Amino acid sequence: MPFINVKIAKGRTVEQKQQFVEAITKVAGQILNVKEEWVTVVFDEYERENWATDGTLHSIKFGKGFGKMGTE
Repeated sequence: MPFINVKIAKGRTVEQKQQFVEAITKVAGQILNVKEEWVTVVFDEYERENWATDGTLHSIKFGKGFGKMGTE
């Protein structure tokens, strides 16, 4: 039973997350040769002030609202 943990910054819509879980569930089932109902996907969402890359917090690096419509 695959358990897939997705860590993302907050701001994605329910529709975006639904599309993602549909796609990842289908591919995981095919590649791992398991029934799709056995695939579990969990999102861990983080505020951008709690996530940094290259030594800079995302809230500073990308500014307010970045990513709310996808990968702007």
